[in-house]
Amino acid sequence: TLHPGCNIPPVSTDYLFCVFSPSTVTSCSADVPTTSAPPTTHATSTTTAAPVTNTTSTALPPTTTPTPTLPTPTTGKYSIKTDNSTACLLANFGLRVGFKQGEKYQEMNLEPNGTKVTGSCGVNISELQVASNTMTIMFTFTNDTSKFRLHALNFTAKTSSGVEFSEANTNLSLWEAALGSSYMCNKEQNYTITNLLTLYTFNLQVQPFEVKKDVFSTAHECSLDDTSILIPIIVGAALAGLILIVVIAYVIGRRKTYVGYQTL
Repeated sequence: TLHPGCNIPPVSTDYLFCVFSPSTVTSCSADVPTTSAPPTTHATSTTTAAPVTNTTSTALPPTTTPTPTLPTPTTGKYSIKTDNSTACLLANFGLRVGFKQGEKYQEMNLEPNGTKVTGSCGVNISELQVASNTMTIMFTFTNDTSKFRLHALNFTAKTSSGVEFSEANTNLSLWEAALGSSYMCNKEQNYTITNLLTLYTFNLQVQPFEVKKDVFSTAHECSLDDTSILIPIIVGAALAGLILIVVIAYVIGRRKTYVGYQTL
């Protein structure tokens, strides 16, 4: 029960304690449950920085500059002579060599002026070596008593970088012709000697055996030069076409001039 001397508003469900003397109220206190304020939450806004990505910009490989087209090489005339100064080997050609050293492809023309020519003639093997300031190339020819061929080629070059390039193939079968004749191919030809070496020839004619009177014998022409088969084919096709036209004209003429008989 609230004492009249305690002017304290009643609190629901709570007890009021008053301490007083019989005449005077000395103190009053309300047992009010203390409502604890929720703890203040200090929200810390943490901004997480995006992970730094070290981007490495890889440069594109430089564009390969095409190798300038070299001019057509000059045709050189080379020969090997016996002790009595009679030629035993004859060779005419313009020569370009392409080779790959590392990742770099290079081409060189053989310049006939100033070249040094050496070699030998034998019954079954003949050799021709041509050396210039930039390259040395050795041709080895063999024969089997009926035909000859280029059997081996050895190439060495002095590159602009100072590194020597050398490549060889000893199992070739090129420039084949009957013994006692020469091999000829006037048009440009290219030969893959190895996967690193390519040979380009121009106005080629060689005869490594049985040279007579210092001149080439009858030439066996390469397929690029040989037009002896093409001409008969063209002539035969023209004649066949002409015969077909005549037959067609004859048939048409017969149909136009034919007059049927009427029954009386």
